[in-house]
Amino acid sequence: MTNFYAELPRSTNFDELAASESFTALPDDWFVGVADIVDSTGHIARGFYKTVNTIGAAVISAQMNAVADETAPGTTEFPFVFGGDGASFARAGELHEHAKAALAQVRRWALDEFGFELRAAIVPVSDIRAAGHEVQVARYKISDELDYAMFAGGGVRYAENAMKAGMFDVPIAPEGDLPNLMGLSCRWTPMVARDGVILSLVIEPTADADPVALRETMRRVIAITEGLHRHGPPVPEEGPGFQWVPEGLELEARATHGVAPLWKRKMQLWFETLIALVFFKTGWSVGGFSATHYTQTTGRNADFRKLEDGLKMTIACSDAVHEQLEKTLECGRADGLINYGTATQNSAVMTCIVPSLTRDDHVHFVDGAAGGYALAASRLKQSVADPVADASPSQG
Repeated sequence: MTNFYAELPRSTNFDELAASESFTALPDDWFVGVADIVDSTGHIARGFYKTVNTIGAAVISAQMNAVADETAPGTTEFPFVFGGDGASFARAGELHEHAKAALAQVRRWALDEFGFELRAAIVPVSDIRAAGHEVQVARYKISDELDYAMFAGGGVRYAENAMKAGMFDVPIAPEGDLPNLMGLSCRWTPMVARDGVILSLVIEPTADADPVALRETMRRVIAITEGLHRHGPPVPEEGPGFQWVPEGLELEARATHGVAPLWKRKMQLWFETLIALVFFKTGWSVGGFSATHYTQTTGRNADFRKLEDGLKMTIACSDAVHEQLEKTLECGRADGLINYGTATQNSAVMTCIVPSLTRDDHVHFVDGAAGGYALAASRLKQSVADPVADASPSQG
């Protein structure tokens, strides 16, 4: 079993990752997995943004659990990126069948639990390279406890486009064949913009962008956000808020009830979250778990910016910073370097994967509460299709 990804260095400087020399090519025998929700913007418009985020995170959760007991220590790490209405990841070739089964199961679960159609594909890295694209990966150390993957080279975007064209399809699993999503949760309260807006942005390089000029544009965008408090995460430094009954309890129950009745899992979660409320309110510690430490670690571990064949961010910023970013992005588009889309909203939400309450490597995906990445990506596509159309973001 290869430990290629486990041995990659962790970068602590997000700005440095804008340089291609920070990335390493994936081995030729690896594959890229991608998935996204059909008509995610329509679902979001109907008020199902937390459901959309939960299904996107479920793609990653299922992959984590699918091989947890099948691989040697140190080889369970793999690169993944949460995209709001979907996700992308890469794994070693020998895990192809595990990954395929987990993707097929998430497709089945999304359809049966919510009536959502999830697309999914597995694309060999060798096929991506044969099509003229590259897949490179880097590790960004966001805290002492955790790092997140970044992708470059255009290969993930190729895989997503191929999936949407019906290529490399992963068929849906049979009825009753459901994924293991234990650890997936949505218990935190929405995080309200403290001074201005929650801004979600998606930037993609144009096909013929000059690499040096493109890198400079990306660095200008990143430099603006570096000036924000803690670089702009919507999650407060002391961690997010918690209330009972959690807004996402129904979604967590639907993700983790397995073959048991939904009502039984909901009752279990009502009890668990009530006990959790006591610990969060009192600050008590028990059995290696400290509520105060856990919430502070959550704030440090929040995944709010990433590189995935482009740049994606969901940040808390002032109206002035928002305007500065829009001007910088528009200059990059006018110069033919990038296409982009943005979405503003009053709050952000978080979807989490928590393998253990007593470990500090819990994962927390941040997105805008009124469409976030999915809406920004939709506006990016609209701007490419009709460059003169008014795609200015609206407050959600």
